[in-house]
Amino acid sequence: MSSIYRRPELAAQMSRQLLNPGVLDEGLRSGLFLSGLRRTGKTTFLLNDLVPALEEAGALVMYVDLWSDTQTNPAVLVLAAVRRTLAELQTPASSMLRKLKRVGSADVGAFGFKFGFKIDSVGTEGGPTLARALTELVDQARTNVVLIVDEVQQAITSDDGNQMLLALKAARDAINPRPGTPGHFIFIGTGSHRALVSELTARRNQAFAGATSVPYPVLDADYVGHLLKRLQQEGAVRLPTLEVAVQAFATLGNRPEEMLKALRQLSRHLPPGGNPDEHLPVIAATLRSTAADIELMKVEQLGSLATAVFERIASTKGDARGLFSADAAADYTKAIGREVRVEEIQPIVNDLLAANLIMRKGHGMYGVTDPFVQEMWREKKALDDTL
Repeated sequence: MSSIYRRPELAAQMSRQLLNPGVLDEGLRSGLFLSGLRRTGKTTFLLNDLVPALEEAGALVMYVDLWSDTQTNPAVLVLAAVRRTLAELQTPASSMLRKLKRVGSADVGAFGFKFGFKIDSVGTEGGPTLARALTELVDQARTNVVLIVDEVQQAITSDDGNQMLLALKAARDAINPRPGTPGHFIFIGTGSHRALVSELTARRNQAFAGATSVPYPVLDADYVGHLLKRLQQEGAVRLPTLEVAVQAFATLGNRPEEMLKALRQLSRHLPPGGNPDEHLPVIAATLRSTAADIELMKVEQLGSLATAVFERIASTKGDARGLFSADAAADYTKAIGREVRVEEIQPIVNDLLAANLIMRKGHGMYGVTDPFVQEMWREKKALDDTL
């Protein structure tokens, strides 16, 4: 049994809705945004299930993860992915061309694609726009072109990222409405911050306003049953019931890595005669707290002022504003027991941003990057206040 839990039915369903939409799914061509907490299996599903399903259906798929290099401008990462694809399609022996030939979507003979521009100049000043490059790509491939951007919310942390989203919208609008277009441009964005991903489609000033935003379908009881079955095949005998294991998985935020840790601890530390159904919930609750503690420890390592700034953001309902105000500096002064000057705050905020602990949500607005961490911080804060 494979160690990767596959979801082919879900992938096939999504592929059909995206590439061959019925009347009720036509809006997906305006863009699809999936949101879900970190480490819930989104990227695994994308790479192992959705991308193969889309390619099997004849689509040309590009994938880029904006968290693969958080120090690099998101626009640079997206442009690099598009340019790599264009360059590969100019190579007759490329695997991407072979895939297109296999599904019969492009008739390129023994030669690769020929574009009417220099690939390295795509998206640069004076060079071809993304809209032009993607239009030529669709016309030569004669199929649907899908761009998947993982952790898409990172794009709105910079002006260049916002401009990149506008450029992708322009490509969509240039390609999809054409009568008799040989293919469509389909944009899929995934993110670990539900509020931010939702805002990408809900706010009128966003490039993909009006596109579809839905929660990522998290792993469920079928996945937990898959794990228990694998353990049985390996000879494990003292296992929890499916019902208790599913509850533990929910406690852990439906995160596969954390569930594996919980089952590993149960296997190693269950005392003789112990009841797995009694011990697993305790292990899950402990791991839930520990997972957040690791992230919060990163804050503490940045110093007391970083902790005070983070706590101000984490305690705010909605967007945190006024981090650099005189009132905020006075609150930080009270929290850490020394005077805090306003000019000290910006470097600390930059450190928190660089560590992916907080993110900029707009001009002067900030939020905690991982809502799970924020939730656990609030639970601990509430507990401390009662003691």
